Amino acid sequence: MGYVVRRLLQTLPTIAAILVIAFLMVQLAPGDAVDALAGGGGDEAYYDYLRSYLQLDRPLPEQFLSYAGHLLRGDMSISFVQGGRPVAELIAQRLPATLLLISTALLIATAGGLVLGSLAARRPFGAFDMGITTTALVSYSLPAFWLAQLALITLAFRLGLFPVQGMTDARADYTGLAHYLDVGRHLVLPALVLATSDLALVTRVTRAGLVQELDRDYVRTAKGLGLRERDVVVRHALPNALLPVVTVIGNRIGLLFTVTVVVETVFGWPGLGTLLLQAAQTRDRPLLLGMMLVVAAFVTLANLATDLIYAWIDPRIRFD
Repeated sequence: MGYVVRRLLQTLPTIAAILVIAFLMVQLAPGDAVDALAGGGGDEAYYDYLRSYLQLDRPLPEQFLSYAGHLLRGDMSISFVQGGRPVAELIAQRLPATLLLISTALLIATAGGLVLGSLAARRPFGAFDMGITTTALVSYSLPAFWLAQLALITLAFRLGLFPVQGMTDARADYTGLAHYLDVGRHLVLPALVLATSDLALVTRVTRAGLVQELDRDYVRTAKGLGLRERDVVVRHALPNALLPVVTVIGNRIGLLFTVTVVVETVFGWPGLGTLLLQAAQTRDRPLLLGMMLVVAAFVTLANLATDLIYAWIDPRIRFD
């Protein structure tokens, strides 16, 4: 418990640094919310009035201190463009959809990668292993935007196997189990697209780790004692090969949030990705900052969880 508390305290400077960098990036970017609100038809006096009303004409350090002070009180400010709604409310409304998409993709990538990598490692350099390795290499190289568009055109539009857009069917008013099944149908395709790259990476890392472990003396001893090959792989070799897999998954959390923007945009998934794109297009600075901080917090917690999983997988690891 002491280690967890110390790690959480260590994240505070990291979050503070991210806040400063994100604030500077957003504030120093060309344009502001006034350009989106006023359009191209206002005169300079009107623009100056809006900037004064939104307090965008104040010095940059003063704006930062004001924003940080409100943030410490739990106030993430309001959205300039979304009708003055609180940023925290907008993020809370979209966050569950993004977490559902990312967690499903991670589950697919982790479970599928462990299974495929384990099967490939049992007969290294055989036909099945070469097929899995080649497929994983090609899948890892595919751009998410291109793969999402291809899946949408072929599997959704032409074959009609999956819904085209959204999280639910807008023409139906499902409730109960029917609602969850509808969400599941809409979730399958974007989750598979989002998981493709990580599935390929986990497969390759699992396969490489297991090939190395299966060549060690303790594995040969276990086989000599008459243990079944499946038991040797699952109970003995695989746990020792999991640490690199955990590292890969933990490090990919931040990248998944980035790729989610593309996937949600293509499939019309109502999560943080589409909200981030809208905020960027309208230069909604408070909303952009709020989402950056939320993503940074999730990535930081994912790194902490990765360290704790290390100790659970390998009890020899101890945190003082």
